[in-house]
Amino acid sequence: MTNGYTDRELESLLADLESDLVERKESLKGDSPRRIPEVVCALANDLPDHRRPGVVFLGVTDAGSPSGLTISDDLLLQLADIKADGNIVPPPSMTVEKRILFGVAIAVVTVRPSDAPPVRYRGRTWVRVGPRRGVATAQDERILSEKRRHRDRHFDARALPDADLDDLRVGLFQDEYLPAAVDPETLAANDRTTEERLAAAKMIVSAGDPVPTVAGILALGRHPQDYLPGAYAQFLRVAGTEWGDDVLDETRCVGPITNQIRRLDDKLVAHNRTSVDFKSGTRETRRSSYPLLALQQLVRNAIMHRNYEGTNAPVHVYWFDDRVEIANPGGPFGDVNPDNFGQPGVVDYRNPTVAEAMRVFGLVQRYGFGIPAARQALRTNGQAPPEFRVDANRVHCTVWAHRR
Repeated sequence: MTNGYTDRELESLLADLESDLVERKESLKGDSPRRIPEVVCALANDLPDHRRPGVVFLGVTDAGSPSGLTISDDLLLQLADIKADGNIVPPPSMTVEKRILFGVAIAVVTVRPSDAPPVRYRGRTWVRVGPRRGVATAQDERILSEKRRHRDRHFDARALPDADLDDLRVGLFQDEYLPAAVDPETLAANDRTTEERLAAAKMIVSAGDPVPTVAGILALGRHPQDYLPGAYAQFLRVAGTEWGDDVLDETRCVGPITNQIRRLDDKLVAHNRTSVDFKSGTRETRRSSYPLLALQQLVRNAIMHRNYEGTNAPVHVYWFDDRVEIANPGGPFGDVNPDNFGQPGVVDYRNPTVAEAMRVFGLVQRYGFGIPAARQALRTNGQAPPEFRVDANRVHCTVWAHRR
């Protein structure tokens, strides 16, 4: 195997339909000298998150048949110059070579996904959407930046420069967080200052620079929405099954995440109905429209994994007569993708410090437990599993009510 793909794999890509991993060009004539670098830029950005190299085939038609192009050393040098001419920043990781595919010489440009997206060609970020390329939208740029930060410091560990120590509920940290996070003996023997303890929990940058982090404001903040306007949950109880039906109850759950979750718990309990059956058997049986545990786990999962950066959208919990819909801004992160979303053991964290704070506060039991626990609770209650729609920008979950 050379540069990531065997001849057989390249032939398979060449014979398949053009996609967001493959581009075909007949020659370097016409607009190809400009288009090919745009394609290289788009493949390096890997917006669909394939995490494997994309390929440009030169010397073939759109249908994949040979165009009769002579693959010379000069041609290969022209293609190699795409990496070195300074127009693509940061420079892409790419190889250029002559390969014999289906018995014909073809120039193959293999482009690996960048470790530092977004990648720009002459100042513009190009991405692939299916077989088409285009300039990235603002949301595309945010997704690409987040992919880079997956390898860097997480957003929730960053400082909020306009905030200060007075914006944190230090009493909450001392009275509830620390006793739950640290065993009593260690806590009693520890003579660190409050600032040092806050820094150890990543609630501030450091003891010498006591600026609250994003996680500190979300977990302990007096008014988190002053700094993160979208960091709240919106609850609606709709009288009906359609969008546009009357709203019976509307609540904007604000404050730190502990307050938001407790307020949402109140709403989930208040609107959950329990049926009583004393005719079908010798014992009275009770069954709720939804197992409370399932809704709690799914709501908390949304708050834990949502994107808090670059969006003013809240977590939405919409309760209809026949279903509950939960939606959070921000698609899968890190090792999680739309294909493996929700699978047991597949876990990654956009907000690891927030996740740890939720665990310490007792809002989640253990990592990766939420969706499997919700599925099990629904199954025990005789209900269908939750339905997920997952894309790069959002995770949407639907839970159907128990049919009495």
